[in-house]
Amino acid sequence: MDDQTRPITVVDAFTTEPFRGNPAAVCFLDAEPPEDWMRAVAREMNLSETAYLVPVGPAADRRWSLRWFTPEVEIDLCGHATLASAHVLAALGALADGATARFDTRSGELTARSEDGRIVLNFPATPAEPADPPDGLLDALGLKPEQVQGSGRDDAYVVVQVDAPTTVVGLDPDFGAFLDADLRAAIVTARGGPNGADITSRVFGPAVGIDEDPVTGSAHCLLAPWWAPQLGTTVIQAHQASARGGDLEVRLLGDRVELLGHAVTVWQGEILAP
Repeated sequence: MDDQTRPITVVDAFTTEPFRGNPAAVCFLDAEPPEDWMRAVAREMNLSETAYLVPVGPAADRRWSLRWFTPEVEIDLCGHATLASAHVLAALGALADGATARFDTRSGELTARSEDGRIVLNFPATPAEPADPPDGLLDALGLKPEQVQGSGRDDAYVVVQVDAPTTVVGLDPDFGAFLDADLRAAIVTARGGPNGADITSRVFGPAVGIDEDPVTGSAHCLLAPWWAPQLGTTVIQAHQASARGGDLEVRLLGDRVELLGHAVTVWQGEILAP
């Protein structure tokens, strides 16, 4: 690396296997770059998220500025790209075993630490308020009203609970019709799943440039308070049934959520500096 380049790493998050889970690019920088450059790199990477890590403060009290961009927009909260960022910090020796990384983000302070080989993220819980699905959403998802067992929304997502994991897996959305619905992104979820999973979900966000997100940490900040009362537990094993697939453990801690998962580096390179 020279003065004209910066390191960039692609990490598959919420998986132990390369080419599964959710890929994120992590760009490690010395100073906050111009926003138009961050947007351009995110479009070039064309992944669901590109994360930008910038050190803040003295080394003895090191924090990190963390921002996330889809190919279309900057977002307020991203789980898998935060997991990927913590994984990169650990690989660089900036996050030792037992230490905690602190991130300054648009959603306030987030933290990451290691626990038994997994990374543990601490995020805000975002409970959904009961609400009917927006007009056209069920048609866009290919769902019949009798398959829906409940729905709600928060600031980022509409959640639709359906009758079975097979319904979630079998969805074949019409993304053109999906864009006509009044929402940023949708979660479809059901009780149960493969390998003892408590819940199965899929996440769709054409309005932010992601037809289907492979594994979505931020969605589980809503799913934890949604499912905990129904399951009678605050520790939930979750499966996201995208084509790549991924798994995570979710712990509801009052108004916070812990997301636990693995990550795998799939490639490293350099990008022209801003």
